[in-house]
Amino acid sequence: MNNLSAVATSGPAIEDRRLKPILAKIEAGERLSYEDGVTLFRSSDILALGYMANLVRERLHGSVTYFNVNRHINPTDVCVASCRLCAFGKRVKDPTAYTMSLEQVWEVAGKGYAEAVTEFHIVGGLHPELTLDWFCQMISGLKERYPGVHLKAFTMVEIAYLAKRARLPIPDTLERLKTAGVDSLPGGGAEIFSERVRRIICDHKIDGEQWLETARIAHRIGLKSNCTLLYGHLETAEDLSDHLVKLRALQDETHGFVTFIPLAFHPDNTALSHLPKTTGFNDLRQIAISRLMLDNIPHIKAYWIMMTPSVAQIAQRFGANDIDGTVVEEKIYHDAGATTAQHLRRQDLLRLIREAGREPVERDTAYRPVSRTESAFTVLV
Repeated sequence: MNNLSAVATSGPAIEDRRLKPILAKIEAGERLSYEDGVTLFRSSDILALGYMANLVRERLHGSVTYFNVNRHINPTDVCVASCRLCAFGKRVKDPTAYTMSLEQVWEVAGKGYAEAVTEFHIVGGLHPELTLDWFCQMISGLKERYPGVHLKAFTMVEIAYLAKRARLPIPDTLERLKTAGVDSLPGGGAEIFSERVRRIICDHKIDGEQWLETARIAHRIGLKSNCTLLYGHLETAEDLSDHLVKLRALQDETHGFVTFIPLAFHPDNTALSHLPKTTGFNDLRQIAISRLMLDNIPHIKAYWIMMTPSVAQIAQRFGANDIDGTVVEEKIYHDAGATTAQHLRRQDLLRLIREAGREPVERDTAYRPVSRTESAFTVLV
């Protein structure tokens, strides 16, 4: 047997010997430990990591890669927090700050895009004046005007802030938003759960335990969510593994996480602009290890806005089974220096997925396949 045949039948050579017992666990379908996660994050054997992640990815999803037709809406960039990681949030009196009116939000939701979206992704700043009632009215207005569109709205950080301002318990706040029309939560704001790092990069936000508790409550009242991790700043291998293990533990308890999205830190225009940007190597390693560690979270998304369409395409062979959606307009990471386009067309996503040798499947937010004609779409239940 020649060398190429050996690789095709047994996978790539494992150059990092520390990974061999982890590969044995993966092949046996066993859960990886926190210590295994640290070992993975300390490894530079990227092909071995990708090989192992792809084994799990194809075991779960075969050759399918999901995408959706969605639109991001950021109602305001005014924020009372002053997180060092952020280039988006601005003070009320900043002349460049903006806050949409309700009518503007409703207009933007349906403006400027020919294809019918299946999801509005809504996040923004922690505004000192906008009330819970205002946001409930925004949501109910969107649901009235676009009844077929799934509303994925508000991070755990926003939920906790709205509850505090309204002087309501978090369960009551979530119930009000759910009644208004919120269908699920996007899962941002988790950053990294390490308190050492949070004190430096986002000390104005709720802490990691509060983020997890808010997600726990949301799941208990029937709201699914995504979950995230911000990497490429001041974190260690231990911090990264700890974050994934804590997400996995909550998922064991609630089964409420649908998708995990690793988010690459963009330092431009932030107080941490001296830090280097992540590389494609970092991005692919994070995707691969996320797939290996999060054995109970169904989907791993390669968010093309942050890691570029090309890297997100390669990630479909490194553990990811989702490439996100059309997006249309994204402000948060572009304010931090992202140079990717602000939207991709549906046909662009189809091409990226097919060129990666994967089978594209358009989905709704619940990962039900969507059948689309020139004039309409149908969710295949």
